[in-house]
Amino acid sequence: MSLEYTPLSDIPKIVSNLRSAYHAGVTRSLEYRKQQLRGLYNLISENDAAIRDAVFKDLHKPPAELMIGESGMVKQECIDAIKNLDKWAANRAVKTGIVNKFDNVHIRKDPLGLVLIIGAWNYPLNLLLAPAVGAIAAGNTVVLKPSEVAPNTAALLTKLLHLYLDQRAYRIINGAVEETSLLLEHKFDHIFYTGSGQVGKIIMGAAAKHLTPVTLELGGKSPAFVSRDVDIAITARRLAWGKFFNCGQTCIAPDYLIVERGIEDKLVEAFNASIQEFYGSDVSKSASYGRIVNKNHFLRLKSLLDQSKGKIVAGGELDEDDLFMSPTVVLGVDKDDKLMEGEIFGPILPIMLVDRLVEGVKHVNRGDQPLALYVFSKNKKAIDYILDHTRSGGVVVNDALVHFIVSNLPFGGTGPSGIGNYHGKRSFDVFSHERSALIKTMGMEKLNDLRYPPYTEKKTRWLDWFLFDKASFSGNGPTNGSNPSGRNSSPRLPESGERSPSSPKSSHAPAASVV
Repeated sequence: MSLEYTPLSDIPKIVSNLRSAYHAGVTRSLEYRKQQLRGLYNLISENDAAIRDAVFKDLHKPPAELMIGESGMVKQECIDAIKNLDKWAANRAVKTGIVNKFDNVHIRKDPLGLVLIIGAWNYPLNLLLAPAVGAIAAGNTVVLKPSEVAPNTAALLTKLLHLYLDQRAYRIINGAVEETSLLLEHKFDHIFYTGSGQVGKIIMGAAAKHLTPVTLELGGKSPAFVSRDVDIAITARRLAWGKFFNCGQTCIAPDYLIVERGIEDKLVEAFNASIQEFYGSDVSKSASYGRIVNKNHFLRLKSLLDQSKGKIVAGGELDEDDLFMSPTVVLGVDKDDKLMEGEIFGPILPIMLVDRLVEGVKHVNRGDQPLALYVFSKNKKAIDYILDHTRSGGVVVNDALVHFIVSNLPFGGTGPSGIGNYHGKRSFDVFSHERSALIKTMGMEKLNDLRYPPYTEKKTRWLDWFLFDKASFSGNGPTNGSNPSGRNSSPRLPESGERSPSSPKSSHAPAASVV
């Protein structure tokens, strides 16, 4: 199935028609939104074979991975939104003081308007349609821009969408840089983008011209800490599954391991056993293993592997014609290795050895905040230390990837790994405006006399009594910066491993004794 790009001359008209449909109130009714969500569910449910075929052609993705990471998740998002829409969209009353006691004071959940959703090629169904569930549920009109790098999936969705969703409110626009650039010249009320940080900056720059809010789901080098005390076999299985799922082309895949020295040989042995268990002795013939999306990405990954100074201890087989790269583990990389420079986004797993995990914490904190962070350990103090001293979009302890499937957990990055989050109710909130509403009664005008001129001292005292709570705070000392006690108001923090003299029984063990 070939992908036809949307003619440039059609794009302004499509955008204009969708905005007109929004202003006409086409998407306002909750029952209409539920009907469209049922249509989206049916699009996936009734075309399972065609979707499998399209995604397989783009990524060689196994049906189980399609169900776990794409179709099943989107259908679940539809079900959750349909079941909960009345509650999500209901006005929310707020507590008020005596002045507004008899008024209607609440927060409305209004649609934003016309939104643009730009999907990504690695999960061409999920990363386009999952955010669309929230946009539809919130009552917006939507432009969907699939990734042209997954052309078979984009072509299929274009063919099917108008059969299941109202074309007055939801349209697909296909294309590459030129078409996307023209789209971004138009004003939207929200832009949702999933992809690379480099393109995310372009999206944000274009949105800034119209003061359009954005949600950016980006990526980064997501580390996985592995302590000496782990069950090595289970750790290797879970990490191998998380890393090599979708051939490593997952934004939250473990990008590299930080492993305490001393267990590396057994860990490598366990990785080889897990790869054999999952994919057999010839991975290239396994129906459970995908392919690199195209030649450019394949050559990029090959170059990274060629330039690495680490030792390949598992995998390393390549077939450019088939876009096949076997699950590959590289031992002994350091922080300056080519594999440690940027997000790998492929089936290559570098292992960096450290004497203590605190060294890994320092390494992670020298870089950008990752989209995900993983910790494998039985030591609760070590786990807490790592979580308390790092930042990331999400975190999983003793597993990998699985938080993405939990619809009630907000998914998103922080800093360079993204802006905003979604999934479940958060998707509805992303595409909604919390509109403050205060509906006054026409009575009690005598009370309102207090706020009308001419102002008097008596009116001022009464207004102060009616409008604001009163409290007395004491014991905090002077607030002007003086320190009559002569004590240092900013005591020195203890060094790593040094116990604070003021809290000899602190429950937070020093770093050196924990990790």
